[in-house]
Amino acid sequence: MKEIKIALLGFGTVGMGVYELLKKNSELIKERVGIRPVVKKILVRDPKKKRDIKIDQKYFTTNIEEILEDPEISIVCELIGGIEPAKTYILKALQKGKEVVTANKAILAQYGNEIWEEARKRKRFIGFEASVGGGIPIIKTIKESLIGNSISSIIGIINGTTNYILTRMLENNFQFKDALKMAQAKGYAEADPTLDIKGIDSAHKISILASLAFGFYIPVSEVYTEGIEDIDLMDLKFAKDFGYIVKLLAFAKKRKRKIEIRVHPTLIPETHVLTSVRLNYNALYITGDFVGDILLYGLGAGKEPTASAVVSDIIDAIEYSYFEKKPFIKYPLTKNNDFFNIRSIEEVEFKYYFRFSAIDKPGVLSKISGILGKHNISIASVVQIGRQKKKGSVPVVMLTHETKEKNVNKALEEIDKLDVVTASTKKFRILE
Repeated sequence: MKEIKIALLGFGTVGMGVYELLKKNSELIKERVGIRPVVKKILVRDPKKKRDIKIDQKYFTTNIEEILEDPEISIVCELIGGIEPAKTYILKALQKGKEVVTANKAILAQYGNEIWEEARKRKRFIGFEASVGGGIPIIKTIKESLIGNSISSIIGIINGTTNYILTRMLENNFQFKDALKMAQAKGYAEADPTLDIKGIDSAHKISILASLAFGFYIPVSEVYTEGIEDIDLMDLKFAKDFGYIVKLLAFAKKRKRKIEIRVHPTLIPETHVLTSVRLNYNALYITGDFVGDILLYGLGAGKEPTASAVVSDIIDAIEYSYFEKKPFIKYPLTKNNDFFNIRSIEEVEFKYYFRFSAIDKPGVLSKISGILGKHNISIASVVQIGRQKKKGSVPVVMLTHETKEKNVNKALEEIDKLDVVTASTKKFRILE
């Protein structure tokens, strides 16, 4: 019986999911691949910790060297999360000649150049399908299925937490804090949701996808990032009245010799396919020069979907190591390609949604529109909501024609200083 030995680093939700999948479907995998993947060791901090799974204590170790120095272990799956010690363990495993599988988006987005260079130097396989999109096979799609295409655009809803929150806000009439509490109660948001709601998780993921799609390493520091923590229910409703749905979108676009890469809340036309992606689901909309537009959709996180992606990489690692099947595509270049540069968001043109909070008196609208006109911002439509009380401010909502981000920033800075404007202007970019 042919077997290949595996070590799991970490035995949390994903680690247990991988163990259960391999235990349940080992025969199925052997029938399809010709070799059975078997877990030999699992690195944990506390072997005696109570777990929701029955497993023999012989599998557990607290010593990473016991795994790294074991010649029988061919594949190491890093499922710890965070930067350290995970990054050190990945590099050491590669240096010891082992194939590596990781679900760690943060490491690849911040240190992908170092990781990919080590794998290239050691001629080892590193799989990271589970780092983006949970069970959605986006990495393999870019690396293999679309290898003959020049990819011009990736637009995605790639964070289930924020998508769940925005869905509940609009559909259940919740303010942000209430929708976040519901997401946490359902297990869709962490106790500390910072990485999700500030867009950082999405930025990590689009960094990895853009690096693969465009062929050179684009670190997360290059990704313009905004989150959803300041979104008001009022804006979701106004957007809906105009025929738009608000989503946190990640963008990677190639235009001539410039790459645009960003994460921010965006108004999407209700007719767009991405508006149907609700709750904690993810979707990626990819454009290639020959394939055209394609959509990948599914659960972007969770025990089973992520375990499925990890095991897919384990099979690829087996084929690479045991059957000497080399990857279709090389890892991204670890130095920026001189042919492309990152375009500053200040230079990108968008249509915009603005909501001004203004005192309801004659001449206010003309003051605002005058400043917009001075900065070459053309108004497409405007709605001014009448007073509900004798005193106080009212919302003024505008949609604009396309204009550069830098013009908008200058105009809003000037408008927000007006004595008739009572709060900072809310701004959203529009996808057309």
